[in-house]
Amino acid sequence: MDGDGDSLKLSVVIPAHDEEESIGATVRGIGDALERQGIDYEILVVDDASADRTANVVGELAQSNSRIRCIASPYRNGFGFAVRAGLERYSGDAVAIMMADGSDSPEDLLAYYRLLRAGYECAFGSRFVPGGSAQDYPWLKLVMNRVANGAIRLAFGHGYNDTTNAFKAYRRAVIDNIQPLISHHFNLTVEMPLKAIVRGHSYAVTPVTWRNRAAGTSKLHLHEMGSRYVFIVLYVFFEHHLSRGDYRRPGSAPANGHLRRRVGKPAVTIHDDAGTPPAPRE
Repeated sequence: MDGDGDSLKLSVVIPAHDEEESIGATVRGIGDALERQGIDYEILVVDDASADRTANVVGELAQSNSRIRCIASPYRNGFGFAVRAGLERYSGDAVAIMMADGSDSPEDLLAYYRLLRAGYECAFGSRFVPGGSAQDYPWLKLVMNRVANGAIRLAFGHGYNDTTNAFKAYRRAVIDNIQPLISHHFNLTVEMPLKAIVRGHSYAVTPVTWRNRAAGTSKLHLHEMGSRYVFIVLYVFFEHHLSRGDYRRPGSAPANGHLRRRVGKPAVTIHDDAGTPPAPRE
């Protein structure tokens, strides 16, 4: 376990491309929520070749809060590249990926933190379980989201219905074990959780709320992403079925000694995030 339960430092990696209108409120909201709970944290914004004042806005916030940092992605433009750049530079015992547009709730980040402190290696959210919600979700994206997540759920048998949501949190050991990450774009949002599940890491699911951005424009273009999502899903699917467990976390092999079609289901699904969630069973 990276860090003990009382001193878990949480890093928040935020990839940002031309998010001048949203990034200030997003960073302040996350910082305020973590400060209120006395959580040790850093917020690492990765500027993904922005042509506006995104980096300047974050730099101004960093002047009054040393826990806020902004770095320029050293890679070519792409959501996946930007997240990967942040994962190379974060300093915490665990890391959460959040969107720059304010669509993810800082209160849900606190629920993730409680799950990680309880001992789970990954904290995943779902907008589509009791207590979760997706506000002003464009109907075409919603239909495609439900189809894609249904297909992934069927292929892996993991019982989780929001794999494509970028907003997730992982302990450092998980990030180390799912390397190398190869996705350049938004398909990283699928690569990371599927690798974590297939490689035997524990995870819990809690309801989360999502709201459509109030400013700026979405960087996700579905017509460009379909084949990339399929590629990553097949990549991890074949790892699971053909690698004979070569990449699984040590000690996490199924008791019967061989891999079956299903991968690890959620250790717990929290429908009320108040208080401390139960620790994972051995």
